[in-house]
Amino acid sequence: MSEAPKVGVLLSGCGVFDGSEIHEAVSVLLALDRGGARAVCLAPNVAQMHVVNHVTGDATEETRNVLVEAARIARGKITDLADARAEDLDALILPGGFGAAKNLCDFAVSGAGAKVHPEVARLLGEMLDEEKPIGVVCIAPAVLATVLRDLERACDLTVGDDPDTAAALEEMGINHVPCVVDEICVDRERNVVSTPAYMYDARISEVAAGIEKLVAEVLERAAARG
Repeated sequence: MSEAPKVGVLLSGCGVFDGSEIHEAVSVLLALDRGGARAVCLAPNVAQMHVVNHVTGDATEETRNVLVEAARIARGKITDLADARAEDLDALILPGGFGAAKNLCDFAVSGAGAKVHPEVARLLGEMLDEEKPIGVVCIAPAVLATVLRDLERACDLTVGDDPDTAAALEEMGINHVPCVVDEICVDRERNVVSTPAYMYDARISEVAAGIEKLVAEVLERAAARG
């Protein structure tokens, strides 16, 4: 690639309990910038499953839009997921946060029987078909696992050492690989990279270390495709 690689960053709102985990999202964006890549922030234009008061942890009566909330992290530069195509991207990364399991799919409610948002399924399916690198952070492997299950494709993924989530992924046909917080799991056949991040009760520096490795691996794989 002669130009800076374009990497989609698929956000699910803003805030760990009902959207994208902000530390993870910013760590991804920072690592991409340091790696010489151009981040393209994406989000579906849909309502959040619910809105959570991040002080109390309680759901509120508010309604919020995933695209509008994700624009907070993207500093306003956000693309509607419906307008994103794999042919325009060199790679795609999904930060975690409960929004990935609530707004991009319903894994938080349905577990191994989860359904994924149609536009999320479309873009991930396109990336898989074109064998372009995909990075998934924290709980975001559950989003990709849902798509892979529906496509009847296996994959190595990690959510750290969380037994319940790992069991659900295994039920979906995923090979779960235990992984410490600051390391990555690479499926070389699928061109997929994952890291546990805040699936652990970890320090931000440990989370960032794993994300930096994931981004480096994703960019290396994107460069290898030419």
